Amino acid sequence: MKQRHPSRVLISEVPGSLPQQLELFALMNLGLVQSLASGILSPAEAVERFYHADNCLYVQRCLRKREANAIMSRGIQLPDLFDCLPAEEARREFYHELETIRALCLKLLGEKRSRGVADRAVA
Repeated sequence: MKQRHPSRVLISEVPGSLPQQLELFALMNLGLVQSLASGILSPAEAVERFYHADNCLYVQRCLRKREANAIMSRGIQLPDLFDCLPAEEARREFYHELETIRALCLKLLGEKRSRGVADRAVA
């Protein structure tokens, strides 16, 4: 039987259409990036709470966006940076990965805005 963790977020339980789920996914990741950058959340905690296998599979199978897959891939590997690199290099790479995740989130949000403007222009 699967045990439910109270602080664990499951994207599959988020209601709404695919575009709404993608928007919330991007916004949640922007919050995670901020929490990681400020030290409120450790990379291991981020994996435990959000970048876990259940969410990775859901993003791959259901959200089906290259940017979303890249965000999850980068997120799940954040703790590994500190295991395999010297401390200073790991720290630099960590912030580089956070910036990349942030840019991917903004790209997802920008695509949503572009679609919304195009939809209003057609109507």
